[in-house]
Amino acid sequence: MEQAVKVDPAAQGISLAGTPVLSLGRYDTVLAACEGFGARVKVYYEGGENATHTHLKEDHLFFVLAGQATFHLGRDGEEVKVANRFEGVLLPRGSYYRFESSGDENLVMLRVGAWSADDRERTGPDGLPLAGRDPRNKHIDGVSIPGKYFVAP
Repeated sequence: MEQAVKVDPAAQGISLAGTPVLSLGRYDTVLAACEGFGARVKVYYEGGENATHTHLKEDHLFFVLAGQATFHLGRDGEEVKVANRFEGVLLPRGSYYRFESSGDENLVMLRVGAWSADDRERTGPDGLPLAGRDPRNKHIDGVSIPGKYFVAP
C-alpha cells in the first residue's frame, strides 16, 4: 500500500511596508503568491484600469485601504459601485469591470485573486485579449514621492 505524500509548503508573510505615495501614475506589486492564488498591492495617483475587461478564469476582489475607487460593472459599465476606505468589490470570473481612483488622495487597494488555470489572460468586451499595459488602459508607470510611504519601510 502506498503512503500518502505529506505536503507542507512554506507560509509566506506579507507586508505593505515600502508601499509608495505617488505623484503620478500607478504602482502594482505582488505581495505573495502560490499555485492558483495571489495577493498584490495596487496604488493609483489617478486613473485606474480604464478599459472594461474580464478575467475568464480568475475570481478576484479589490479591497480599498486608502482613497476611493469607482467601479463600473458589467459589459456596458452601467452599474456603478463606489468603494471607500475599508470597502471593496468581489468579481467572480467572467465579471466585466473597470475602475478609477475617484478620491482626493492616492487609491491604495489590496487585490486578491484565485484562478483555475495558467491562462489568466484579460479579455475585453469584444472577446479579444486586453493586456494590462494595453494603450486602452492608459497605463502610466508610477512616480513615487521620495521618502513618502503609506507604511514606512
